[in-house]
Amino acid sequence: MRFSAVLGAVLVFLGVQGLSVGWLSTMERPPALVDLTQLPAQIGEWSKLVEEPLDPATLTQLGADRTLNWIYSEGKTKGFSNIFIAWFQSQRGGATQPHSPQVCLPGNGWVSESADIVPLETAAGTIPINRYLATKGPERAVIVYWYQTPRRVIADDWALAAKFWLVADAWRDRRTDTALVRVIAWPDGEGYETATKIAIEF
Repeated sequence: MRFSAVLGAVLVFLGVQGLSVGWLSTMERPPALVDLTQLPAQIGEWSKLVEEPLDPATLTQLGADRTLNWIYSEGKTKGFSNIFIAWFQSQRGGATQPHSPQVCLPGNGWVSESADIVPLETAAGTIPINRYLATKGPERAVIVYWYQTPRRVIADDWALAAKFWLVADAWRDRRTDTALVRVIAWPDGEGYETATKIAIEF
């Protein structure tokens, strides 16, 4: 009985969410297109090393309005980090939205070892972000990522909680823009915890 009630509540919420976002798409005031290249080329000890353009097929699959894919190097340790941002000006009733790295990376040959949520300390306080450990042949990587909206950071993989905030913020702000922010660090002989520290520090 309890399971049926919970299932019913979830279905009702999803229905209301779909109708709400559909209605708001006619009322929405999307923000101006952002210029992601304004991201600083120098961030602390980190310097932009190279830009890695995405191929047309990947861009089409993403459906993002703006993307950025840069590699930075750290002066002292010579470590490397990749930052990828996919920004969506409007989700248009769910037609366009971020793709989870846990879905996209396996499609590119990466094999998951584990996934969890880790804390990220910021000037505004501690926020939860996703950590994904993966391998591709001999290569290992630590991937940390989150979804950034104008009001909040969401670690959930665009599941129920994220959809709730999408509706709430859309009603309040008349906008549904969001971004996937992903940082990758490579252990290079070190353990995953060291690579996690590098990614989080960056």
